Amino acid sequence: MTTYGTMPFHLETERLILRPWNESDAAAFCALLAERGKGTPTVEHIRTSIAELLAATATTGIALLPIQRRDEGDFIGYCGLIVGRSTLEEPEIAYELFQRAHGRGYATEAADAVLDAAVATGRKRLWSTVGTWNTPSLRVLEKLGFERDHVSMEDNGEVVWLTRSLP
Repeated sequence: MTTYGTMPFHLETERLILRPWNESDAAAFCALLAERGKGTPTVEHIRTSIAELLAATATTGIALLPIQRRDEGDFIGYCGLIVGRSTLEEPEIAYELFQRAHGRGYATEAADAVLDAAVATGRKRLWSTVGTWNTPSLRVLEKLGFERDHVSMEDNGEVVWLTRSLP
């Protein structure tokens, strides 16, 4: 097995800061997940989830990071690398933003910074999985150079698997 470097856990772009989770993110994370329309998790549940994310980061060397806008300082979502449906050697890039932050290029900007972080680990390929209905996310991935690999059927519908080779 090849050993990969640990990804940087503090990333900055022109407009965004991606950083490790802290307990104060729990309420905003709850609100973000509530936008999915499947109920609102409790703050206690999300605090547990944050602890699990931090533990996974310590084990894997990859992270899902909160995104905050540099000027406003507000939490607008998350972006990072996860094992997800893939592997630690070829992880998935994942992101989700509040609806109020959609359409401003934040997802592309954050994901581009995460791509650079993935390159720094020595990885050669990333995956992403997106519901076929999620046209905005598919556009973000296309802008970042991801290409469709295949489609699978899951309990919640069709999922497009995309891949991107890293330099």
